[in-house]
Amino acid sequence: MENKEIMLEQAKKYNSFYFYDERKIISAANRLKEDFKGIEFLYSLKSNPAPAIVENIFSQGFGADAASLGEVRLAKRFGLPPEKIQYSAPGKSKEDIEGALDLSTIIADSINEVSLIQEVAKERNMTAEIGIRINPNFTFFGDEGVSSKFGIDEEQVYEWIPRWRALSHIKIVGIHVHLRSQELKAQVLEAYYKRMLLLAIKFQEAIGYRLTFINMGSGLGIPYAKKELPLDTKYLGEKTSAFMKEFQEKLGGVNLILETGRYVVGESGYYITRVLDKKVSMGITFIILHNTLNGFIRPSLAQLVLHYAKENTLDGSEPLFTSKDAFQFVPLTNEKEEEEVTLMGNLCTASDVIAKNIIMPKLNVGDLIAISNAGSYGAVLSPKQFSWQSPPPQLILRCDGSVVDAYN
Repeated sequence: MENKEIMLEQAKKYNSFYFYDERKIISAANRLKEDFKGIEFLYSLKSNPAPAIVENIFSQGFGADAASLGEVRLAKRFGLPPEKIQYSAPGKSKEDIEGALDLSTIIADSINEVSLIQEVAKERNMTAEIGIRINPNFTFFGDEGVSSKFGIDEEQVYEWIPRWRALSHIKIVGIHVHLRSQELKAQVLEAYYKRMLLLAIKFQEAIGYRLTFINMGSGLGIPYAKKELPLDTKYLGEKTSAFMKEFQEKLGGVNLILETGRYVVGESGYYITRVLDKKVSMGITFIILHNTLNGFIRPSLAQLVLHYAKENTLDGSEPLFTSKDAFQFVPLTNEKEEEEVTLMGNLCTASDVIAKNIIMPKLNVGDLIAISNAGSYGAVLSPKQFSWQSPPPQLILRCDGSVVDAYN
């Protein structure tokens, strides 16, 4: 396994920890920049806000996809100007808008939010350039929309445009749509991107002037299960460029934006955990690990979903559940003999299970297991206060070979 010796060295200090590889983050970011010429990317801070990771990604020219005032401030702390930070989330309070208005481009998620932004901008005697999040009359898979807590229904948008244009302290300069995460089929995203550009043209015609940006949201997936193939970003980038040429006359000069979602960090990370105990009960071998549900919750959530849903095929519910085989459990041992085990954590709850009845090389107390796909939506989702356990550190392997705390 790549970086095994470095992981083992860190395990002399920690019973469990996150291990991020900076080289993989840079490789994924470079792939996007190379394959999507002329596209701006916003890093989705909620996927992994570790400062060492954030600093690295911003240094490569990415902007920020912020989902809270705290994330807006984090992006600002690393020197991003307001036009490189887009703040998009439902349920923004007036205090959120007051805090973010000078630091970011706010994406209004509702009719009420437009009014709140107008109110704050009027108080400051300024004109706020904002985006509108639209719930469109289409999905990734067809030409019919669905109800959503996110955005304003497309038909309502057209009804409100005349009133929004009359507001003296707001100018709508862009639109934002995000419908789905974790898509691996380039053809599905291709069709979605084309619908988005047609929507932008329709919106422009309705509002009467050219837009500054079109934020097409995320959707860029990574392979979790072994059988899954990586997203063909080269094909998708070529198709996106072709669409832009096709619509150049109507959309020329617009800034086309994609949010990265988990793409640049998801495969960069492993979660390393130590075997604390091993026992046999009623013929079942239990491996007790350090900080599983409360260290890296997603494998435990997958087991919980599978326990209650008996079907073989389950829809993902991102970022909590992707699929039943979304994580690989890699023993950091040279043992060849195998056995069937159930992997559980050290919390006082029977729900603290990450894998049931799997075949692995024999494990002993003190051995280590590395869990894949821990670079995104791992540490940020895990309930570290439960049972008052010590939280696992987050380490990053730098390009120069040094290993440092990602939060220092």
